[in-house]
Amino acid sequence: MSFLEDETSDSGVDSRSRLESYVFSCELSSEVPFYTFQADEDEDVEHFLELRTICLGDGAKEENNVVEVTAMNHQGKKISVPVANLNISCLPMVSLGEFELMAPVTLRLKSGSGPVTVSGLHLVATENEDSEISDDDDDDDVSEEEMPSVKPAKKKQKV
Repeated sequence: MSFLEDETSDSGVDSRSRLESYVFSCELSSEVPFYTFQADEDEDVEHFLELRTICLGDGAKEENNVVEVTAMNHQGKKISVPVANLNISCLPMVSLGEFELMAPVTLRLKSGSGPVTVSGLHLVATENEDSEISDDDDDDDVSEEEMPSVKPAKKKQKV
């Protein structure tokens, strides 16, 4: 699934960027307590993880399962924040809306044995090529040239 971003979003992607989205999912448990979402090191591409839901899986025990996210804050420092405290009897799932983080992001099962499934979208923002932008600009110039020029109205003289 992909689309073109028309407006500036919270992630700083401008109108000249193409935004592709892919389904993301990982399972955390006592056997695999963490998952790190990393991106390729490419200057023209930015990777984001948009978390949507966190839910307990089949076989979850009657215990608290705390999921923690570690990512960069606005100052470029790593920060860890608990985002869900799930329990099979009272809160088996939480919806995070559109919780968007820039890669790298580590998801950790801080307490509990799971299984906990974290799902969302992997967003890839790429800049459009300059040739596409200049072609659009040329089309605008052509339409402006075809429009007749506006001349001032002549004043009527009183007799």
